[in-house]
Amino acid sequence: MTIPTNTTHSPTAQEAGAAFAALRTEIGKAVVGNDNAIMFLVLALLCRGHVLLEGVPGVAKTLLVRALATALDLEHARVQFTPDLMPGDVTGSQIYDPHSAEFTFRQGPVFTNLLLADEINRTPPKTQSALLESMEERQVSVDGQPRPLPDPFVVIATQNPIEQEGTYPLPEAQLDRFLFKVDIQLPGREDEFRVLQRHAAGFDPRDLAAAGLRPVAGPAHILAGRAAIAEVTIGPEVLAYVVDLCRATRMSPAVQHGASTRGATALMAAARAFAWLNGRGFVTPDDVKFLAVAVLRHRLQLRPEAELDGVTAESVMSSLLVSVPVPV
Repeated sequence: MTIPTNTTHSPTAQEAGAAFAALRTEIGKAVVGNDNAIMFLVLALLCRGHVLLEGVPGVAKTLLVRALATALDLEHARVQFTPDLMPGDVTGSQIYDPHSAEFTFRQGPVFTNLLLADEINRTPPKTQSALLESMEERQVSVDGQPRPLPDPFVVIATQNPIEQEGTYPLPEAQLDRFLFKVDIQLPGREDEFRVLQRHAAGFDPRDLAAAGLRPVAGPAHILAGRAAIAEVTIGPEVLAYVVDLCRATRMSPAVQHGASTRGATALMAAARAFAWLNGRGFVTPDDVKFLAVAVLRHRLQLRPEAELDGVTAESVMSSLLVSVPVPV
């Protein structure tokens, strides 16, 4: 099935759904496994959110983003975050032109559709904060002048586990701006065998076109999907369940600061998008339960004594998903 990405008419909700259904298969030409990560990235695009990918080096995080950009016919840029990276290296800066004797703005790599912020926690907080305005306001202000970013705009940041040498913890305000935190695990034996088979057959991860990867969706399909998601209903009992889950994180004895109201609205938005991707016009409590860990865990700040006892945000969320009553 061929799905045009540049159409003269606006795609219908059904056409957008078919395009996103084809997306996973297309990305699978380059990336083995990681189906959940692909789904979370698509959800982020539909919800105007951002994604934090955590995993050790060498698990195809960068390849996943490049494959997504190719399959969606979107522009993408990659920034390698290092200790000496400056904020202007991300956002852009004013450059003096000696011929005109004037300053002109040179755009930074943030002016794109998909920004891969690679190893974001290897740069100091000053440079990490350069993304705060762009992630929330979809604009960059330089010398007091706001400059809008393209739509869609999604930051996909990769993060090394904080136990590794040379990492800085992300500020709480920045973590709260990520819709999802997704763990990229090492592949299982069968998946790793398939990866090696592909490389032995000549697969080059730097040449996605040779792998047969092509656009199967585009910005118009994203807009159509967003319009369809706005029609997805979420009943008052499910809304109350979202509220109760988020309030429970604030009352947990292991948590110093729980999920904010931004976290509650993020969980609601993600659940509506997830329901639409699964062909439903309404949200169920199971949608909320499935997404709750990825949406909320990075928003929890644990008490030091709980961390010393080996408590993790994931274990707190697992406990709350069992204890908070689920609406019938």
